[in-house]
Amino acid sequence: MMMKNSEFLYKMDLMIPNPKCELEYSKDYELLIATVLSAQCTDKRVNMVTKKLFSKYDLNSLASVNLKDIESILYSLGNYKRKSEYVVNIAKYLINDYNGIVPNDRKYLESLPGVGRKTCNVVLSNIYNVPAIAVDTHVERVSKRLKLATLNDDVGKIEKKLMKYFPEEKWVRIHHQMVLFGRYICKSKNPTCDKCLFKEECKYYKKNVH
Repeated sequence: MMMKNSEFLYKMDLMIPNPKCELEYSKDYELLIATVLSAQCTDKRVNMVTKKLFSKYDLNSLASVNLKDIESILYSLGNYKRKSEYVVNIAKYLINDYNGIVPNDRKYLESLPGVGRKTCNVVLSNIYNVPAIAVDTHVERVSKRLKLATLNDDVGKIEKKLMKYFPEEKWVRIHHQMVLFGRYICKSKNPTCDKCLFKEECKYYKKNVH
């Protein structure tokens, strides 16, 4: 039986009391680009790369930079050649269409190269506080282990289930909490179950630990 959402939120607040996005940025477009770069990569690695990238280029210079120069900075990221193209093209589109502003426009953002629903949810929720739940690998794993989703659910179905389960005003906070919970406690390998308050509901714990 699924636990009440109020109980879930209470326990998550105890474990992750101060959730926030761990991608480092000072401008809206930096968050957009950093989120695109984070696909199949850790936030820690992305922050190392974007620190160098954004100290060297602003949006205007990114739009006209030689791809080889970007590739040399993004080299340590997976799929760096394609991601380099994404960065340059995103910069061009934002400058041409919105004078460099990241708009509160889901349809437009999802039309940008390298930007899918997950990235859009991260950007809109952090910049404009739009109610959204971005389902990354951490949120997916936590959802399935804690019976908020089934093993066969894809990210789209998981997102819909989480949106139905949690109150809309909690979506932004619980998204960050589930990401950090999955990153530091409910890890893919060797989760720290001794720090977890969800052991009674957890499929992994019952099968592998208890």
